[in-house]
Amino acid sequence: MADRSTGDSATSSQDRDEGPGRTDRQVKSDRQQSNDRSAWNWLLVPAIVIPLLVPLYNRVEPTLFGWPFFYWGQLAFIALGVATTSVVYQKTKTRKDPDTDRLGRGSVEREVR
Repeated sequence: MADRSTGDSATSSQDRDEGPGRTDRQVKSDRQQSNDRSAWNWLLVPAIVIPLLVPLYNRVEPTLFGWPFFYWGQLAFIALGVATTSVVYQKTKTRKDPDTDRLGRGSVEREVR
């Protein structure tokens, strides 16, 4: 077996990112998709943490249509989580390039055919 050094693996990943046949736009797109850090993602924290804090809603009153707060509060947290996740998704999704067709191939590859 051949021994791989750390320098070779770094070079091979760079060659893979910027290899032949890949345009600058494709490389930039791949890098943007791998970087999913956005301030919008912080909105997901309350939707995850608040339902875990059971003492906040571990009570009977107020009731809603005869349901104790413990139950309808959890259903409200689910609705809050769905709404928050939808907002974060809409704000953080990347727009597709108009030159890209349904299979993800750019106009450059279509002209080569």
